[in-house]
Amino acid sequence: MIHHISIAVQNPHHVAQVLSEILKAQAVPFFPNPGSYMVLPFDEYGTGIELYPLGSQIEPGDGDEECVFVRTAITSKFTDIHAAISVPISQAEIEQIGVREGWRVVRCNRDSFFEVIEFWIENRLMIELLIPEMALQYLKFATRSENLKYFVAELPVATS
Repeated sequence: MIHHISIAVQNPHHVAQVLSEILKAQAVPFFPNPGSYMVLPFDEYGTGIELYPLGSQIEPGDGDEECVFVRTAITSKFTDIHAAISVPISQAEIEQIGVREGWRVVRCNRDSFFEVIEFWIENRLMIELLIPEMALQYLKFATRSENLKYFVAELPVATS
């Protein structure tokens, strides 16, 4: 189970407000990395999304010290990071928010296994939103090992 994720965005405060609306959550400052925010739905899983200013990196500390936040000018328009997140609102509500923000929103079918709504934060970072019926569809697929074997059928078996 993933309890929280962190992503870098151009406007952490604004993105935190939008995601709070979608998740029916609260946005709060994330003090370890100045200018960052956390979105907290206060659910039974401790779910959280940390939003860092674009250019933030987490680097290992020295010796036994914990990680440190570092800023860099090197950023990319797009990223390979994404997450699938179950949300308590409808597709229509998500689309309204996307239109208001000017962000791309598109309903997609993932190889006939399940559907998601691609929600493009700041039109650069995609998260897959699963409205309640999509979440059921996803869980029906992802919690059955016979379905997941499709992905590993062609992979070599790891050996020690």
